[in-house]
Amino acid sequence: MSLPWRRAVVSVDQFKKPDIDEIFSLADRLSVGRTMPLTGKSIINLFYEPSTRTSSSFHAAMTRLGGSVIPINEVNYSSVTKGETLEDTIRTLESFTDALVLRHYDEDATERAVSVSSVPIINAGNGAGEHPTQALLDLYTISKERDGLNGLNVTLMGDLKHGRTVHSLTKLLRMYDVKINLVSPLELSLPRSYLHKNDTEHRELGEVIADTDILYVTRVQKERFSDELEIDFSYSVTRSDMNLAKKNLVLMHPLPRVGEIPIELDSDPRSAYFRQVKYGLHVRMALLVALIGRD
Repeated sequence: MSLPWRRAVVSVDQFKKPDIDEIFSLADRLSVGRTMPLTGKSIINLFYEPSTRTSSSFHAAMTRLGGSVIPINEVNYSSVTKGETLEDTIRTLESFTDALVLRHYDEDATERAVSVSSVPIINAGNGAGEHPTQALLDLYTISKERDGLNGLNVTLMGDLKHGRTVHSLTKLLRMYDVKINLVSPLELSLPRSYLHKNDTEHRELGEVIADTDILYVTRVQKERFSDELEIDFSYSVTRSDMNLAKKNLVLMHPLPRVGEIPIELDSDPRSAYFRQVKYGLHVRMALLVALIGRD
């Protein structure tokens, strides 16, 4: 979709380096002090799929900026059960808000919403498609933890087929001088459309851990499976892996985790996944100000 990101955040494809620099600079400014540039503004969180971090992150971001939030996190109990289309829901709710944050199980849902909405739409995850705000906060986390984005060796491990966070992050990383390693079972490999000729694919973390600067782990997206796949996915980051890793490794995870990173690693200073959540708050604050902070 050829659409300015200030009109709607649909895909990371909308962003160029100067846009990312602008968002990150604004996130830095908003992370210190308390300003209320969105006083009198409101957003609606419209979530057709479960969410803890993303919905609460946008809620916290908006309220910290002085705005208000209408949370609709149980869409199964709304007019959808009466047969209302997504398009009609968007047309109705836009009357009550300055922007809509939408999570939906259909990959084309965000574009459908944008096609009928007069207010900005933010894609908070569209099926197995993309999760652009998560990718932006992931990139911001890397830049803060390593003081830059170039010259890094990035390893992505987990369900790379269904993981929308990985799909979006991979696209953003292509803008920078990084090497990408992919670790997954064959059945959960990164879709060919996201691959680059310089990427390396592996089945074992041990093949790349020693050279890795950023280790990004994601859970198996069992809810995306079309059938009962019998996959031996016993991959997890162990203490032995961390002993082989660099002293300044950054260990990331979009959360929730389901055994991929044991709790015992939480105390390792290289474990950045909870700092990642905090960085995400600042990035989403920046996006909201950029989208609806100007009259």
